[in-house]
Amino acid sequence: MAVIQIDHLTKDYGHNRGVFDVSFKVEKGEVYGFLGPNGAGKTTAIRHIMGFSRPQAGQTFVNGLDSWKYASEIQKGLGYLPGEIALPESMKGTEFIQMMAELRGIKDRTYTNYLIKKFELEPSGSLKRMSLGMKRKLGIVTAFMHDPSILVLDEPTSGLDPIMQNVFIEFIKEEKEKGKTILLSSHIFKEIDATCDKISIIKEGRLVSSFVADDLRNSKEKTFKMEFQMKEFYERFSNEIPSNSQFQIISLKPDKNQAIVSIPDATINEFVAFISNYDLKFFSEIKFTLEDYFMKFYDRKAKQGGGIN
Repeated sequence: MAVIQIDHLTKDYGHNRGVFDVSFKVEKGEVYGFLGPNGAGKTTAIRHIMGFSRPQAGQTFVNGLDSWKYASEIQKGLGYLPGEIALPESMKGTEFIQMMAELRGIKDRTYTNYLIKKFELEPSGSLKRMSLGMKRKLGIVTAFMHDPSILVLDEPTSGLDPIMQNVFIEFIKEEKEKGKTILLSSHIFKEIDATCDKISIIKEGRLVSSFVADDLRNSKEKTFKMEFQMKEFYERFSNEIPSNSQFQIISLKPDKNQAIVSIPDATINEFVAFISNYDLKFFSEIKFTLEDYFMKFYDRKAKQGGGIN
């Protein structure tokens, strides 16, 4: 039985907003990546998993329990980090941690203190005056402080600096080693690629791809870029290679005498023999990334920094 399961979930807010017939499941001990830009429907799906919203169609389950019917029971044993953190501004960080510890029934604060130190949280100040990054750290600490076996994390590193993002990624790897089940929603390729066993890509409320991360990392296709020493070699290559159906041209740049081709693993030796008849300035492999795959579904102009917005 899956720990987290979404079955044909639909919630239509109108104007093509919401989620539409979304289905996936997270097995015990998996880190599952939910990848898409802001507004794609990730948070809507997560709100249904948490039992905050009632589906128009379909169901969501945690440990076999219907999320809407058994929300309070589910939330007792689950760690949740929302994408947008709303905190009581009248409190200090220490007071908020104390309140959450009492709600969770935590008497031994050893692990909580470990998390505070690890994420360099300074909780003594007023929540009203805390920076976005410090509030995010507080959210991480309170999501993990009761050491839950299930975690639902919505844009967990939003607002963190690059160093702390790396600390978080390593921490998720440690939690994975403990056998935790984690749903990680993000628009940052780095943290999804570094931690996740399976990934679903969502676009405009619909899943456009679901796959095992290692299948993408160990693609049976290789991509190579090359530049020819002379124009005549480039022209001969561009005329001859289309007749060889095993090798696929990705792009040709006549002004630079360059070509990018895709080669099945099984025919690498044949391609090397073929290309040895040409004088080359350089010949190198282009590694296929999660970002490359994602951009098959999204306009490349949407890229900003390490992710999409």
